[in-house]
Amino acid sequence: MTVANCVKHVSPNGSLPVVAKPAAPVPSAAPATSAVPLHRLHTVRCREGVTQRTVARRLHLAMAEIRHQERGTTDLLLSTLHKWREVLDVPLAELLQEPDDSLSIPIKERSRMVRAMKTAKSILEQARQKEVRRMAENLIEQLIEVMPELREIGAWHLVGQRRRADEFGRAAEQCISDDVFIDRGE
Repeated sequence: MTVANCVKHVSPNGSLPVVAKPAAPVPSAAPATSAVPLHRLHTVRCREGVTQRTVARRLHLAMAEIRHQERGTTDLLLSTLHKWREVLDVPLAELLQEPDDSLSIPIKERSRMVRAMKTAKSILEQARQKEVRRMAENLIEQLIEVMPELREIGAWHLVGQRRRADEFGRAAEQCISDDVFIDRGE
């Protein structure tokens, strides 16, 4: 232990100097790492055009520690993420890893099942061969076994084209009278 790393204190009676060890450094990351990405420090730093050296200087950390913290699988303390947020000048939410899309797994699975049912019912409606109709019926029965509420799902529409999410249908283009929105107290 070097003198520069030590803190000198005077004993309670004031006669002898006491040398104390420095306080343990505050950890910036939990020791465990995760297999799934937990944050986006590297991506955001590169996007913002800030170098690792700049981050190391501003956070008063060694380059090796910056590289370690930047690994997406490093489990960082919230206080460490706040320090990075200040250096990169971005909202904290940008540093956090978000799922690839905003739908939860059960919703995505239900959506896939609904699409499969719509496709199976469309095949059943359009099939002319007995074998194809029978396979479609079996598929529909199996889908209903897995998810009974699919019984009410209909086939894909055959007329017109499907709209994109940012397009409106014909109903949105028609004018609606203001009288529709007036409560007549009936």
